Amino acid sequence: MTLVAVVSDYLLHPFYPQFFELRFGVKDPEMVGYYFAAICFMVMIAFPFWAYVSKKVSELNILVYTQFVAGILALYCFYTSSYITFWIVSLVMILFKGSYLLVYPYILKIITKEEHPKTIGLLSVVVHLGGILGAVIGGLIVDLIDPRNIFLIMAAGDFIQMAMSGYLLKSDKYATGLIVSDEVVNSEEKFIPKGFILKLGLITLILYFSDFLIRPFFSLYWESFSAYKTKFISGTVYAIPGFVALVTLWINNKRKTQDGYKGIINALCIALIGLFLQGIPSDAFVVIGRIVYGWAIFQGVVKFDILLFELSTPDSYALDYSKIHFFQNLGVLLASLSVGVVVEKYGLQIPFSIALGGFILTLVLYFFVFKSVRITHKELAKT
Repeated sequence: MTLVAVVSDYLLHPFYPQFFELRFGVKDPEMVGYYFAAICFMVMIAFPFWAYVSKKVSELNILVYTQFVAGILALYCFYTSSYITFWIVSLVMILFKGSYLLVYPYILKIITKEEHPKTIGLLSVVVHLGGILGAVIGGLIVDLIDPRNIFLIMAAGDFIQMAMSGYLLKSDKYATGLIVSDEVVNSEEKFIPKGFILKLGLITLILYFSDFLIRPFFSLYWESFSAYKTKFISGTVYAIPGFVALVTLWINNKRKTQDGYKGIINALCIALIGLFLQGIPSDAFVVIGRIVYGWAIFQGVVKFDILLFELSTPDSYALDYSKIHFFQNLGVLLASLSVGVVVEKYGLQIPFSIALGGFILTLVLYFFVFKSVRITHKELAKT
């Protein structure tokens, strides 16, 4: 379900400028930027809203109805020829589509804590693959067919999620109401930093801001100095962290022991090395930097999610994750709004310098806020 959702979600992401020009004759890049910002804003408010609703209604029941509505609105986006109507309807569609994010905390609620690291890593890779697959399919449709057909595929994805949710609810094979992760923990055994959601949210906001800052102009940066300037090569180099994430997941799954959230500091330090190497305009340094950075950012993002779910409780998974997701999307939104300005003023290398500073700030804040986090006396005894 997550793969289907992410693929349909990413179909248009890299191609909104081409889509608006081909479909509505709109060429103004500022309008595309405003639309991106509007999408980020809708996702930021959608997930917390559906997470709050999930306190009263089960996640799969919500998905049956929201994905049906999202599918109908996607079909309307396929038929409409009005630019203004498209804006309004597509953003309302995003509001309903955003409910698929409930699947993530729901999965973690119905498995044991010991399974969290592997599952979070797997879901992270699914998101990587879904993004790549969605971009490829979207590109083929924009190149070869009428781009509005993308919304037919989006609608199909929504209806598939609706059908799968209904099947899981009706089938006797699955105890969809079971909560496995629920466990009783003595408050004296568990130390939680005061206001940990806000603190973790602000730290990951800086992390996601820094990570997304280097993405939009990476292909142009590569083509500015490399002898290999084809779109295929620059796209392949851009996708290196995604492929590294796959290998990292495989290695993590082969290991007999899982470190949980431990190793965040190491991951951030290695990410700094990867960022520094990418900032050197050399083919070899950039490729090595992408590999190093791909490993580190995958480990860092996964371990931050593990830390969140260690400190949260199963009943609060969806709501707590939605709050963190809000901060992460805010980081992405700020990066999207600012990267064009800084690149135009200071050049294509500047995102790596700013990202380097952002990762250093993330590292320092994490060290001082969460350096004393401990989960249980039992875990301490092991170490």
